[in-house]
Amino acid sequence: MQTMPGQTNKIRKERPIDTLDRIDFEIVAALAKNARLSNKELAAHVGLAQSSCLARVRRLVESGVLRGFHADVDPDAVGIGVQAMISLQTGRHTRANYHSLRDFLLALPEVVAFYHLAGRTDFLIHVATRDIKHLHEVVVQRVATRKEIQHVETSIIFEYARSELVLDCDHS
Repeated sequence: MQTMPGQTNKIRKERPIDTLDRIDFEIVAALAKNARLSNKELAAHVGLAQSSCLARVRRLVESGVLRGFHADVDPDAVGIGVQAMISLQTGRHTRANYHSLRDFLLALPEVVAFYHLAGRTDFLIHVATRDIKHLHEVVVQRVATRKEIQHVETSIIFEYARSELVLDCDHS
């Protein structure tokens, strides 16, 4: 089940994390490491029958615990030459400004990740562009021109690596 921006996942609210057992956590941890595991491999890894494992995975997806399965794409292979983090400070902190800016940023095809922060920086966005000229266009012509934005600071990413989500599987 996928939720739209601003929509609440009601099933997830009805299923708090303390209802997940050790096997659920093992399934989540295994899929976080390798989402391409077949159901057969996953079932063997967690010690379940294939049908039981598949039912658990479906329940984890339906409840919103597993939000998707993703490929790790090589940026160079698809023409991404420059990645950057853009820090944004907004002027007035209103709900309307927040939703307007959030929706705008998430609609930009260059946005890889979006973070709403506490502190001096209100938003941090990770963008991927073809080159410096493309990055300049995104920052100067699209983002910085928004009425909600008071200050923009861009940092070029020299190297990007992501660690695996660490899950405590010691749940009984």
